[in-house]
Amino acid sequence: MNESSENLATLNQPLLFEMIRSYTTLAETLNLSHAVAELNSTRQTVRRHIAQLEAAKGEALFTLENRQYHLTEAGRKALPEALDLLARGRSWLMGQISHRNGLENVFAELPEGRSLWMQQRPMSDLWSLERPLLKAAFRAWALSDGELESDLMRDVRPYFMVYRDSPNGWICIEIGDESSYVTWSGWAAARSSLGRNMHVLPGGDDFVHLMISPFEDAALHKNTRLDHIYTQMPREPDGPYFPIFYQRLLLPGQFPDGTFALISVVDRHHDVEIIGLDEDTKPRMPDEVVMKAATI
Repeated sequence: MNESSENLATLNQPLLFEMIRSYTTLAETLNLSHAVAELNSTRQTVRRHIAQLEAAKGEALFTLENRQYHLTEAGRKALPEALDLLARGRSWLMGQISHRNGLENVFAELPEGRSLWMQQRPMSDLWSLERPLLKAAFRAWALSDGELESDLMRDVRPYFMVYRDSPNGWICIEIGDESSYVTWSGWAAARSSLGRNMHVLPGGDDFVHLMISPFEDAALHKNTRLDHIYTQMPREPDGPYFPIFYQRLLLPGQFPDGTFALISVVDRHHDVEIIGLDEDTKPRMPDEVVMKAATI
């Protein structure tokens, strides 16, 4: 057992959640007084939590220069997962996230009477789909070894949204002209989203992390993932929210330089299957926004 493992074994486990809260809050404020106020804690407690986490992990998370906190490289790398742990912990405690037969089921109530329902589906569902888009995207991905620039991707790429992971979170770098985003919000809104961090999504931190969690799962394990989703989204900035149903396929790909690319393909229509969702009691998505079935 190495020193870091010994430190972790002796860590006060019941306080681990509070230690992570101290770390993430200080990481986001980089100001001890602000972190203490937000946590309703004390300077001594926050400092102790940080020291205990650093001892357990065997690496510094912060540096302190001229009374100003800065994240170390290790501190930056650890932050997304720490935030995800907190969000998933709160979601589990509130009954918002569960697993059925190893597949994730999410229900979260959001501000303004909104909600998020997300059901991970078996990948074998693809072969029984009547609509061809997700099936064609999966075939192209498999035959091209996930290479974005492959000619085999040419017919399905207009439906892609492509993301790159960064120290600051997931960045959208490509939006296809036929993608669900463009056909829902229009090209002007889609163009404005290029280069934006997914953490700017409305709905609060927990909602953001619930939405990003499948991305992290696909990236960590380099696996494919199929989700059925129901929520409410505006069609224009600051506009009213409309119900939206869609199936989403996440595919691990690669850019020409070999770095990781995450491909999202969305088919927006009424045919979703989510445990616990009674579609008869939910507002129906307007028929005019159902995506036209692709001819691929």
